[in-house]
Amino acid sequence: MTTTLSPMVEINSETRISLLLKQHPDALETIIALTPKFAKLRNPVLRRLMASRTSIAMACKIGGCSLDEFFARMEPLGFRADRSHSPEPMESQLPSFMKQLDQLVVVELDVRPVMEEGEDPFGLITHTIRQLKQNQVLKLINTFEPAPMIELLEKQGFETFPETKDEETVFTWFYKTSHAKDPEPEPVHADDSWDEVLEKFSGRMVVIDVQQLEMPGPMMTILEELENLPDDHALFVYHKRIPMFLLPELKERHLDYRAKEISETEVHMIIFKA
Repeated sequence: MTTTLSPMVEINSETRISLLLKQHPDALETIIALTPKFAKLRNPVLRRLMASRTSIAMACKIGGCSLDEFFARMEPLGFRADRSHSPEPMESQLPSFMKQLDQLVVVELDVRPVMEEGEDPFGLITHTIRQLKQNQVLKLINTFEPAPMIELLEKQGFETFPETKDEETVFTWFYKTSHAKDPEPEPVHADDSWDEVLEKFSGRMVVIDVQQLEMPGPMMTILEELENLPDDHALFVYHKRIPMFLLPELKERHLDYRAKEISETEVHMIIFKA
């Protein structure tokens, strides 16, 4: 049985995806059913970041579907579509720094070779960002949108803009404003109380192994598991390294963790409610 809205909420091409998700519990899966490209919205970090900045028109362009197709899926949920509203030109949706790229010095960083080697590019990216000078903008080239890095740097005063070129190439632009702070890595919680935490959650742990997953698979898998983790349980993770991108997100969610380095290529983590 489909739940409908009462009263009906009017939407148009410029309505943000976040409003749809907030207004109706079935909106997420209805949107994902339109195209597999929207499946990334199941990830809580990507959903929080993308949904608030993505309009229906932008989502249709990314997903390769028409506005009419999108509206047709939303209307049975109780949304009322205003088809007379014309989408804003993409140029008007760009942040101001993107309109002035010809006046800025672009620093290009392609982390795809690093990723292909199975390495974490976090350190390289943060080092490059710290070196940015006035009138410089970082053009990060990757195979996916680095949502955790975008969210972290926006909180520290950076302006950002992700640009999907094709299914395998994403440009993410980072502009250091005059009030932006350099990114500081979260302190790593050593294994000094590992045994104590391990014993505390004995018999109450969900175990996952993300060692063989390609980025951003490990982080997405961990966050999806945390979404369904009971409050009195912990998540035990087999990982290749301490996931630096994940640590700010754990702090944001009021989660704590302990990490134990087994070797240069293996780390065990226990994640639990702080």
